[in-house]
Amino acid sequence: MLSDPPATDIVDEFPARTDAARVLLIEDEPLIAEELREDLTARGYRVTWAADGKRGEELARRQAFDVMVVDRMLPEVDGLTVIRNLREENISVPVMVLSALSAVDDRIRGLKAGGDDYLTKPFAHAELAARLEALLRRPLETRETLLRVGPMKLDLIDREAVRDDRPIELLPREFKLLEYLMRRPNQVVTRAMLLEEVWHYRFVPETNLVDVHIGKLRRKIDAPGETPLIHSVRGVGFMFGATPAAASPR
Repeated sequence: MLSDPPATDIVDEFPARTDAARVLLIEDEPLIAEELREDLTARGYRVTWAADGKRGEELARRQAFDVMVVDRMLPEVDGLTVIRNLREENISVPVMVLSALSAVDDRIRGLKAGGDDYLTKPFAHAELAARLEALLRRPLETRETLLRVGPMKLDLIDREAVRDDRPIELLPREFKLLEYLMRRPNQVVTRAMLLEEVWHYRFVPETNLVDVHIGKLRRKIDAPGETPLIHSVRGVGFMFGATPAAASPR
């Protein structure tokens, strides 16, 4: 059985592979921690264990991890506070939240605190491993749940769009289109890119579909009297954010 390590020690298991992903496990139940550490180590991960939230925060700041597994209910500092504190310090390691609480509101709170996935106890070890693999494959950009570009905010969990204090009602496709643009502020995106990533076309058809949707989105985002955020780049595509020399608002 694992014992609670002294605050100055690091409990770290290194399998034969040296390219294995590093996992920070923050779990206060020694039996659960031991089972998870043995299973993840057997699957080729390098696992560091912390028995409370305070120690987990310290380790996350001191070492580079590829993924974190954080129990929600922890002594010293609770799991959601740990995640929130690390996110405020721009530590963007993907986080799997473990909890005995299964209500939808509890899941939402875990995600809004900065968690990337939420798994309810009890769970199969194979499911945790599969979810960790998915988090490790996920591009860093998809881990953000609140996008901000200038006066525009997009909440990916509550599915809300707000410019300054003005809420904006978006259709699902418009929301997805805006999300794609906001993840690439001040970058030119082509019509072909939008057709492939937002509409999932595997070829580029002759269509004005993108322009029609951009027009509708622009009328909602850029109200009369407001500084335009959606810009056309002549002969290329579109840009979201500040107006560059190569772009025009219309």
